[in-house]
Amino acid sequence: MSFLECRGLVKTYADGTQAVRGLDLRCSEGEFVVLLGPSGCGKTTTLRMVAGLERPTAGQIVLAGADITDCSPAERDVGFAFQFYALYPHLKVEDNIGFPLESMGLKRRERQQRIADMVERLGLGALTGRYPRQLSGGDQQRVALARAMVRRPQLYLMDEPLGTLDASLRLEMRALIRAQQLDAGITTLYVTHDQEEAMSLADQVVVMDRGQIRQSGDAALVYDQPADLFVAHFIGSPSMNFISGAIREDCFVAPGLVWPVAERLRSGPATLGVRPELVRPAATGRLRAAVVHDEYQGACRYIHLQADCGRLVMRVADRERVAVGTAVGLDFARALLFDPASGQRL
Repeated sequence: MSFLECRGLVKTYADGTQAVRGLDLRCSEGEFVVLLGPSGCGKTTTLRMVAGLERPTAGQIVLAGADITDCSPAERDVGFAFQFYALYPHLKVEDNIGFPLESMGLKRRERQQRIADMVERLGLGALTGRYPRQLSGGDQQRVALARAMVRRPQLYLMDEPLGTLDASLRLEMRALIRAQQLDAGITTLYVTHDQEEAMSLADQVVVMDRGQIRQSGDAALVYDQPADLFVAHFIGSPSMNFISGAIREDCFVAPGLVWPVAERLRSGPATLGVRPELVRPAATGRLRAAVVHDEYQGACRYIHLQADCGRLVMRVADRERVAVGTAVGLDFARALLFDPASGQRL
């Protein structure tokens, strides 16, 4: 049985904009679920409906077996961390963290114990006497997370909590959030547009587009077996290479390329997709291409290529430069086929 379940959620605004369209989502107890997608895909609206900050136009939200669709935010027993820290500027760190506990009616000793536990777990010991304005962005986000977690709710809701932090802090906070969630064992629904963040954190990645779920599963599944062209394009940096062509006599055929198809598929237009790391240099490869750009990335290089069938990117681990204009042979370790009309993987 799912711990959190969204059944047929719909959110339509007064101007007719449909932000969420019949969304069905299931999260197991203790699972870290990431809603991933571009701006405007409905992920934050979904989170706000689960939190009670938005009322669904239709559908049902069930948490731990109880229907909470019409409950107020205060009745839902959730901890919410926002992108913008929303700390109380007139309260010191310790009081910001402990603020939710006062409304719960806990005795002073228990409040102090919970605050001390959070302070220790998130490394805030030297900051408890400071005000938010005296903290760095990373420290303010730690305090915001501590405040969300101190209640020990049934559910954590996090809306792009790392979006305003620089790259090094994001990595640090990412590891911290995951470690704390695993330690607490609390189901977490997390929103981001950053695919690297999603794939490093999630037990279940839920890829959204235009108010609907395009695919859900673990990170390896959505990366290796994307359900459609949207997921294949959105997941991965650089994106998957796409080659337009057609299936003819058990082969995918495009200008300068013939790729055998393992399964018998109906003849017709098709799109072949291959990840940059699965494009391999091969002296006698199936495809010839010219190097147009050599992009150095430290641990690897992205080699941009022009072939008869279009532009491709190949990721290689070695650090040797490849001269622009050099002709190379290419082969693919693995490739996927998609229907260009429906976008679905074949």
